Amino acid sequence: MTKQKSVSLTRFELEIMRVLWDLERASVRELQENLSEKRRPAYTTVQTIVRRLEEKGAVHRLRKIGNALIFEPAIARKAVHGRLITELLQMFGGSARPLMAHLAEMGKLNLEDVRELETLITEQQENPPDSPVAKGKRERKAR
Repeated sequence: MTKQKSVSLTRFELEIMRVLWDLERASVRELQENLSEKRRPAYTTVQTIVRRLEEKGAVHRLRKIGNALIFEPAIARKAVHGRLITELLQMFGGSARPLMAHLAEMGKLNLEDVRELETLITEQQENPPDSPVAKGKRERKAR
C-alpha cells in the first residue's frame, strides 16, 4: 500500500523507484535487470540505493524468498511527481507560465493537453480541494 508522503529522491533513486512502481514489487536483482542496459549499475550499487530508499521510507520489505528480499513502494508515484513539480515551479517563482511556454515550444504540450488542463482547472474551481465533493472524488480514486 503506497502513501502520499513527501520524500526527496536523487535522480538515481527516482530511476529505481520508476522500475519498482512499474513492477509493483521486486527483488534487488529484478530491479537491476530492469534498469537501462546502457548504464546498468552493479548489483551492489542497486542494493545500496534500495537500502537508502528503505531508510527514507520510500520502499519497504514485503517478504523474503530464499536469500532475496522482495520490496514494494511505500510512497506513491503521484506524491513524488507532485513534490518534483512543486520544486520546479519554485525555481520559476511559482509561475507555471514559463514552464508551459517551454513545453509548447518543444512540442511537448499540444491542444489536447491544454483542453485537458482546462477541464481540470474548471473542475478545481467548481470543487475546491477542501470541498466535500472533491474529498469524495479523492476517496473514490483511492479505492
